[in-house]
Amino acid sequence: MSIYSMYVISKSGGLIYNKDFADIAKVDTNDALRLASIWHSLHAIAGQLSPVPGCTGIELLEAETFNLHCFQTLTGTKFLLVVEPNAPYIPAVLQRIYELYADYVLKNPFYEVEQVIKCELWDEALEALVRRQGAGPGGLVMGGSGAAASMYG
Repeated sequence: MSIYSMYVISKSGGLIYNKDFADIAKVDTNDALRLASIWHSLHAIAGQLSPVPGCTGIELLEAETFNLHCFQTLTGTKFLLVVEPNAPYIPAVLQRIYELYADYVLKNPFYEVEQVIKCELWDEALEALVRRQGAGPGGLVMGGSGAAASMYG
């Protein structure tokens, strides 16, 4: 399984962390900021428009060349993973990333909630997790003709 990139979006919709794990998946800062703000808005709208009771928003966006998985915490922070299509066990990976976030970021006495994450131990733990998941040299090609989104309650 290849993990292409990861984004953390604050509850107010600001991008507080992004990391590319594949060389081809590099996204510049402006595009990363746009992705975060658009995803935050779409996630909120989808939660309101969903006919499924208790739906919190979009959890998976599927395209031909990548899948974008979202995990929203109870506090509203969103973790996005861009992975190869049909990658297995992503909800478990996102849960583990959230645990690392709680351990290395939230317990850091120098970190203030909603601020950009700059924590070396978090970076190292995240890199180790991605390596264990088998991140390969694959790349992400944005676009494609087919895309689908799913919302779960």
